[in-house]
Amino acid sequence: MTQLSSSIADMLAAYHDRRPDPSDPAQAVSFGTFGHRGRATAGSFNRDHLLAITQAVVAYRRREGISGPLFLGQDSHALSAPAWETALGVLVANGVEVRIERESALTATPLVSHAILRHNHGRDAALADGLIITPSHNPPEDGGIKYNPPHGGPADTQATAWIEAEANRLLAAGAETIPSVTPDEARARAVPHDMLGQYVEALGEAIDMDAIARSGLRLAADPMGGTALPVWQAIAERWSLNLEVVNSALDPSFAFMPLDHDGRIRMDCSSAAAMAGLLARKEDFDLAFGNDPDADRHGIVGVVGRWPSTTC
Repeated sequence: MTQLSSSIADMLAAYHDRRPDPSDPAQAVSFGTFGHRGRATAGSFNRDHLLAITQAVVAYRRREGISGPLFLGQDSHALSAPAWETALGVLVANGVEVRIERESALTATPLVSHAILRHNHGRDAALADGLIITPSHNPPEDGGIKYNPPHGGPADTQATAWIEAEANRLLAAGAETIPSVTPDEARARAVPHDMLGQYVEALGEAIDMDAIARSGLRLAADPMGGTALPVWQAIAERWSLNLEVVNSALDPSFAFMPLDHDGRIRMDCSSAAAMAGLLARKEDFDLAFGNDPDADRHGIVGVVGRWPSTTC
């Protein structure tokens, strides 16, 4: 077993087996930029955290009168799959209608946001919201979860402060009391939803995709091992774009990533160091895009003076 695979195995074991100490601030639930992030081996992102946070979201929904479906997504970090499974079990046990991507386990944050807005359009009741299991562009050993209320975007600080406080109360009371169902039952009761297909199709409502296809632009995308991979592939196919996905690798260690400025692995599309692979090929394309693992950030690479006269 390689060092990387051994590290991932240790992370997954710690996620399930380690019991965080809620009296230690470093192991409590703490919402930063829109969500809670942590590491299983440090006692800051474990199954108990996900049980408590998800139950707190259920309580927040009841408090706010949110009774529609909840769209649940996940990215490609190693801890995301077990955390997604934990969250799904709690939601189903609480009678929440959970909708999950039907085509792929990977679900980009924009797909969840679009699904929420699409469902809520023209409605005053039974509104939808969402959870995305992701630590964004953080290193491979991190896990994360963030909540999107009915407006589709990230929850504000008032909402996250309430969820954080309730989750910590539940954590201190004992996460073993939180209701959950088995993974098999949870999956059987979840509702498959074509978030990917609907999002890709809806692009044509906002952008002249046919004009882009006719333009002759040579496009590229680097999903950086994240949820943008199936999205870019579907966009290229549906809209007949001259688009190359330059990296289709999916590896929870993200070993293919260029190191960031400090020598760490991060999938940060705002960092020239992390975007080095795409920057090295900038002469091959007119426009290229890089994404973080949950695809709510874009890094854009272009070559000035090489745009065809037919661009839209």
